[in-house]
Amino acid sequence: MPSMTTITLEVPDELAVRINSMRDRLPDLLSNVLQPANVAQTSRAVKAAATHPAYREMMTFLASRPSPQQIIDFKIGDQAAERLAELLDKNREVKLTSEESTELDVFELVHHSIIRLKAQARRMQS
Repeated sequence: MPSMTTITLEVPDELAVRINSMRDRLPDLLSNVLQPANVAQTSRAVKAAATHPAYREMMTFLASRPSPQQIIDFKIGDQAAERLAELLDKNREVKLTSEESTELDVFELVHHSIIRLKAQARRMQS
């Protein structure tokens, strides 16, 4: 096992809650962000994204040519949010199957894409 270092960060309370809920996955998530992506994992997630309901929902929304304010206000639908909550709960309790892990990767892809879109929309409104 590699040696571990403790890092202390100051983050807003809301973000701290989200980080705490992913505590067990945080080293892997940071590693994925800071290193080149695993090609096989990325390929699976990209292939899965095309048929994933949350991804299709995001793409349908973007195809409607939303205004910057509509982008800022966009939230993924209740059904997708419930499925994400199920996967996150299961991930805390037991190991996800390969398919579930890929599905969670797609949710992460959609989430990061939406964050970037919202940031750009906010800049456009400034």
